[in-house]
Amino acid sequence: MGFIKTSKLTILKMGILTIIYLFLFGMVGQAQTDSTSQPLRISLLTVGVGDEIYASFGHTGIRIVDSAAGTDKVYNWGTFDGFQENFELKFMRGKLLYYCSVESFLNFYQTYVREQRRIQEQVLQVPPAIAAKLRHFLEENLSEENRYYKYDFLFDNCATRQRDVFQAELGKDLKFGEALPQGTKLSFRSIVNQYLASLPWERLGINLLLGSKLDKTMSNTEAMFLPDMLRNAVAGAKYSGGQFAAPAVELLPAGPAIPAPGHSVLWVMLGFAAVVILGAVLPGFNIIGVIARDVLLVGTSLLGGLMLFMWLGTDHKACSDNFNVLWALPTNMIIPFVKRQKRSRYALVAIFLIILALAFHFIGVQRMPLGDIWPLLLALLFSFGMMYKQATTEIVYDPSADHH
Repeated sequence: MGFIKTSKLTILKMGILTIIYLFLFGMVGQAQTDSTSQPLRISLLTVGVGDEIYASFGHTGIRIVDSAAGTDKVYNWGTFDGFQENFELKFMRGKLLYYCSVESFLNFYQTYVREQRRIQEQVLQVPPAIAAKLRHFLEENLSEENRYYKYDFLFDNCATRQRDVFQAELGKDLKFGEALPQGTKLSFRSIVNQYLASLPWERLGINLLLGSKLDKTMSNTEAMFLPDMLRNAVAGAKYSGGQFAAPAVELLPAGPAIPAPGHSVLWVMLGFAAVVILGAVLPGFNIIGVIARDVLLVGTSLLGGLMLFMWLGTDHKACSDNFNVLWALPTNMIIPFVKRQKRSRYALVAIFLIILALAFHFIGVQRMPLGDIWPLLLALLFSFGMMYKQATTEIVYDPSADHH
């Protein structure tokens, strides 16, 4: 978990706030327990988004208050061991095992006080026998043979695990509500982009590395891969004909709103594309243009190689079928070292593949982050067009001729 820098006054305020909230909601929880004569009180906790990339989609946990035993615990499936052997390689290849863990509610709460992230709680309206059944299932999931799973960003994460716990243990008697407003149809990519609006460079990277599966329209069940959507579905859920959960209560308010980002990605792309294109056509800048073009070719080649690795060499389902490799060709890096006269065929194929990638975008096979990368695609089309022209035209003297 990340931490934020705070002044001594802010820390004092947060400490006082923690005491007040724990006191007040402890009284509320005790009152609810006493009024229903239930020793177990089970609730869904939904944590708001944070400033860091890992916190951009929120978090969720299941809280169980046992008044008889005097315990207050939070179970969640978002835990992994960052100190295990080959951690970075396992994370990159999608082979890192996440696991179910448990901690005190106080520790859970204080974490998000420090990170200034909202916590909402929905108390489940289930009979004592069902509450005991849910706790038994959660305790079993803490055992060494049951706790581990292979994390998948879209299809198997901390939110989907809790969705599946409720469905598996409560069966057909549980009917989830609408995760999204009724009639709303969104793709995974659309909603991911909404959550990453304040992180433009991270949003670009995710859009480039995640493939066409991200453009599938989500079902109501699939939308619950996000904690906020799981909260919405639980809010409207019915259990045995009655309301499944009480209305959400805010245990901790959100911190200051994240400021809207500028257009840094687009400006960088525009600047680089201008160097590539103007460097090729303005006398006296030809060498700069050639260097920029070669950087473009090598850079897109490395990017395409990474896309292929994430597609074919990892277990990340969302990285498969990534048609961005049509324009970020892994073979681009060899072109600066090929004689100019032999580049014409490659240039034509590359132009065709870029146009094909654009066609895939507009018909919805796979959406590209076109608003950010269109200058890059324009620079590529221009460069390959110039290559074809130079390879098929007799040139007496060309000051920009490559020295490879």
